[in-house]
Amino acid sequence: MNPAYSVILFTTASGAGYGLLAWLGAVGAAHGRASTIAFALTSVLIALALITIGLLSSTLHLGRPERAWKAFSQWRSSWLSREGIAAIVTYPFAIAFAACWSGVIDAPNLITPLGYATAVMCVITVFCTAQIYASLKTIRAWNQKLVPAIYMIFAAASGAVLLSAISTFFQRFATPQYIIAATFIGLAFIAKIYYWNTIDNAPRTHTMGAATGLGDGVRQWEVPHTSTNFIMKEMGYVVARRHAKTLRMGCAALLALSFILMAGCIYAPVVSYLALPVILLAAWVERWLFFAEAEHVVGLFYGKQSA
Repeated sequence: MNPAYSVILFTTASGAGYGLLAWLGAVGAAHGRASTIAFALTSVLIALALITIGLLSSTLHLGRPERAWKAFSQWRSSWLSREGIAAIVTYPFAIAFAACWSGVIDAPNLITPLGYATAVMCVITVFCTAQIYASLKTIRAWNQKLVPAIYMIFAAASGAVLLSAISTFFQRFATPQYIIAATFIGLAFIAKIYYWNTIDNAPRTHTMGAATGLGDGVRQWEVPHTSTNFIMKEMGYVVARRHAKTLRMGCAALLALSFILMAGCIYAPVVSYLALPVILLAAWVERWLFFAEAEHVVGLFYGKQSA
């Protein structure tokens, strides 16, 4: 698949935003009112800004962005529609939580329920985003049970690192949050290695023989088109194996580096400033590979023997 940078920006930015917002909700629910109004409002505003930037960028690759609102009507069958609804529903919970958690509204009894509700809506939204891809049986690399887990782990990891950096700026140092961030980065590393191994070794059941019902040995007689078309450019995009291997190693190295940096925050919290761009870059590379390595079954029509 040809990676759409607007979608990569969407999943990376909104993932970090939802991850940060979920952690804020959990922290508020567990500890009550924020230490300062500045810390609370700054954290929530950054989270909502990332979410909003991500959601808006997701419309840039659409041919008719003004019709995006129509996707909300298909919630019974479409994970894209469910994601949109979940994203919209998250905003009022997040705003209400921010108002109570920061002390703008004096309602301490509402912090815990609103914090949990906000965190749950963040998890639901990220899960719906992942299911948009994991539910597609036409793309073998995406139709994996591990895809939703990876999306949520990366959101939790990038959100935890972002929270650590914000906390450091406001001099709110907490060793447990550095450990939590490092733990989720480690989980992201393990999950991606397992995922890459899975898609590399999984049997290629989508074949030309299976598609035609004629069994093995079927070959294309002639090409369906004499020139490159939209489907070939978008669905038939193939990243060279050597480039994919290099990028995989780069992503793994970035995750390992961010893990080391977050572990170092226990002794020097300021290191979180370095860990943040590293984990975001790792998420960007991971997401680019997620799209670039995906092979759509339509490739069989254009001569591929398997997908």
